[in-house]
Amino acid sequence: MTTPFDAVIEQIKLRGFHNQRLEEHSDIVSQEILKNLRERCGPFGTDYAAGQITSWLNVRTPGARNRKIDLLVGEADAAGKPDLEKLRFCIENKSVMTAHRNQYARFDDLNEALQVLHHAKAEAVLVATVIIGVAERFLNVPDRVKPLYKKRTVEFDDQILPRLSSGDQTLWEQFAWAVSVNRPGDAAKTVEKFRQLPTRAPGHTHVAGYDYVLLVPAFIDNVNRPYIPEADDPRSLGIDVRGAYDAMLEAICKAYSARWHL
Repeated sequence: MTTPFDAVIEQIKLRGFHNQRLEEHSDIVSQEILKNLRERCGPFGTDYAAGQITSWLNVRTPGARNRKIDLLVGEADAAGKPDLEKLRFCIENKSVMTAHRNQYARFDDLNEALQVLHHAKAEAVLVATVIIGVAERFLNVPDRVKPLYKKRTVEFDDQILPRLSSGDQTLWEQFAWAVSVNRPGDAAKTVEKFRQLPTRAPGHTHVAGYDYVLLVPAFIDNVNRPYIPEADDPRSLGIDVRGAYDAMLEAICKAYSARWHL
């Protein structure tokens, strides 16, 4: 079975590079998880098909500095907007591809979102996903390379774009000043940090914690072909992404069924 993160990789291949400034990867992950739940979780799929619940992407909520929540699933109010008191399922997606010092800001984002969502509806199933870059180097195309070609878009499209994410090693030297270098162990430390996010046991809805936190190692450097490491790959950080994804879907389905179908 493929995962939503395989779809993220395919989108990067299609564009040629990862743009860390866009929310696109988050939307892909949210929509794919929603699709898989509708297909694989009977009670969830039945409720969705019957119109008892619906979904919204990138919804601003009170608190958390008015940040957007990536996916909300629940009952709508009279205006067709999400009724925060009738939430059933929420997802927050983050990524730390490079500059692993950003782990602290993303960690705080997830903590803030958790507090807001738990306050709104303690019984809502809460999930966080974090894509963690494991490449040793990262070519910053959207911030450093592409702006050089602002008035030369044809040159960028014809001479640079086809070489990105293709394995063309000359890019490292040509754009050496646009390369970020990760220190050995940065990705592993980022994993350790996000494992400190509050989680809760099944049935403990009084606890402010995520019902599942999925950590996803990803090799993305905008020079070589991107991929999600398999479990036996040294870059996997000991994480079996496909196995963990299946476990997450099962945990979501069990929690959803227990809270709204018993």
